[in-house]
Amino acid sequence: MDNPDNSSETTHFGYRQVPVAEKAAHVAAVFRSVAQKYDIMNDLMSLGLHRLWKQQAINLAGARPGMRVLDLAGGTGDLARLLAKKVGNSGLVVLSDINEAMLVQGRDRTIDAGHVGTVSYALLDAQHLPFPDNTFDRITIGFGLRNVTDKAQALRAIYRALSPGGVAMVLEFSHPYVTPLKPLYNLYSFQVLPLMGRLVANDAASYRYLAESIRMHPDQETLKAMMKDAGFEDCDYTNLSGGIVAVHRGHKY
Repeated sequence: MDNPDNSSETTHFGYRQVPVAEKAAHVAAVFRSVAQKYDIMNDLMSLGLHRLWKQQAINLAGARPGMRVLDLAGGTGDLARLLAKKVGNSGLVVLSDINEAMLVQGRDRTIDAGHVGTVSYALLDAQHLPFPDNTFDRITIGFGLRNVTDKAQALRAIYRALSPGGVAMVLEFSHPYVTPLKPLYNLYSFQVLPLMGRLVANDAASYRYLAESIRMHPDQETLKAMMKDAGFEDCDYTNLSGGIVAVHRGHKY
C-alpha cells in the first residue's frame, strides 16, 4: 500500500517492495541515470508512437489561448512544448518535475525550441503542490503518475490546484485489452526493453523497472475510480494502441 505517513509501511518499486520513505529516492536514481538518453529511448522503445500519444493527449486536454497550465512530471518537456503552442503568448505553462536532471533537460530543450516567455519551470513533488487553491485551468501529467509514491494524494493535490471548470489529464501506460497483443507486449517489455536500455543507455535495470512499474500501475477502471475518489467529476478515459496507453480526464466544477 502507498502510505507515506507510516515509516513501517512499504510500497512497490517495480516488483520489489521498498520502504515508503525510500521510493522517491529509487525513482530519482532511475531518472538521473536515463536523463541524457531519455528522448532517444522513448523514440526507440515506442517506435515513435509516444509522439502521437502525446499529441492526442494534448488534444483531449483542450487547452486554449490564455490558459494557465501545470505540467507535472514533465521531464524533457514534450507535453509542455505542445501546451505552449495551445495557450499562446497570453497563457502560461509551468513545466515541473521532481527530478532536477530531467527538469534541466526539459528546460534546455524548451528554450532551444523558442518557448522563452510562455514556459516557466518548477522543481516540485506532485504530491505536494506549492500553489494556492484554484490556480490552473488545466493540469497534465504524462507517464509520471505510476512513479508517484502516493497516487491518491497526488490526485487530491491536482484537484485542489485546479480551477473550477478545469480539467486534469493523465497520460499513462495502462493495460492492453486486446488479448492477442498481451504475450507479444510482455515479451517486448521484459526482454527487448532491458536489452535496448543496456545497448543504448548502458542501463538495463532502469528499463526493467519501467516494464515492472507499468504492470503495477492501476488499470483503466481502477484509475478512473481513484480520480472520482479525489473529487473529479465526469471522469473518462480513451484507450490508445489497444490499451497499451490510456488518456484519463477528470473535471472540477
